[in-house]
Amino acid sequence: MFYGIGKGTSYAGRPKLRPSLSLGQSSQKMNCKVLMATTTLPWASIPGSSRFPKLQNDSCPRTFRVLCSSSSPELPLTGKLENNSLMTGGAYDFENATTSLTQKLMSSPKKVTLIRHGLSSWNEESRIQGSSNLSILTEIGVMQAERCRKALADMDFDQCFSSPISRAKSTAEVIWQGREEPLVFLNSLEEAHLFYLEGMKNVDARQRYPQEYTTWREDPSNFSVNGVYPVLKLWETASEAWKEILFTPGENFLVVTHKSMLRALICTALGLEPERFRAININNGGISVFNFNKRGEAMLQSLNMTAHMYSDHVYHY
Repeated sequence: MFYGIGKGTSYAGRPKLRPSLSLGQSSQKMNCKVLMATTTLPWASIPGSSRFPKLQNDSCPRTFRVLCSSSSPELPLTGKLENNSLMTGGAYDFENATTSLTQKLMSSPKKVTLIRHGLSSWNEESRIQGSSNLSILTEIGVMQAERCRKALADMDFDQCFSSPISRAKSTAEVIWQGREEPLVFLNSLEEAHLFYLEGMKNVDARQRYPQEYTTWREDPSNFSVNGVYPVLKLWETASEAWKEILFTPGENFLVVTHKSMLRALICTALGLEPERFRAININNGGISVFNFNKRGEAMLQSLNMTAHMYSDHVYHY
């Protein structure tokens, strides 16, 4: 129903407005209730409101009739999803609201918390890491992982998934310590393979392979080596990882992985193409949270939360 000024109300020659059926509304019998509200509207006092003629008597209160209709007189004004989580505007449960990552119905809605590994030795040395297993968690990286553990201590997770590459694996082991379920390592969560650039300092890679390095930094979706496109491949493995995670029994999951893989996970969940690869940045130890409905459609709840890195903040979500 469009809401309007009730019958019999007129303002200084302005046309009377009456409720009318919205597009696509059924012709079936409607049940209506009327709410009354009285207010004073000083139209002429609004700057730039010359389109509204000055009211003849601005001191008089105006009464509106707000008409609401539905096919059921008992229809509640607010609703909840099956997992009892109130969603903004009630629009989250609409079909095709976002991209489905599963392409079929899941047994229940899911919440997935994503974490980037702590500071690594090659992060510290400004080296290109890629899928190499030679970069290890530093002392600072261990402290960051411990901060993540404390920040999530009050959260109940059904499972923790991690990349098997050492810097992510070590981070996950610190965060998950004391939990009953064993860690699950997924190859689909591994970092992008960057071939001969891996292990090189950024400054050296720029000098030795200027074209390849520039493409990787400025046009990553078109970066290729021997016909292999690492970022395009990353989008494929991210989609695989999402399916492995979302079809696991349980409703609340933790995922520990790498920055490039996190970019791919976040972008694929939001329906963004590989060209948007560098549109998202995640700090070491940064936490992001997604909610999924039963259709595998994602809603980003939080992106790159880092309050726990600078305080004793504990998350509840």
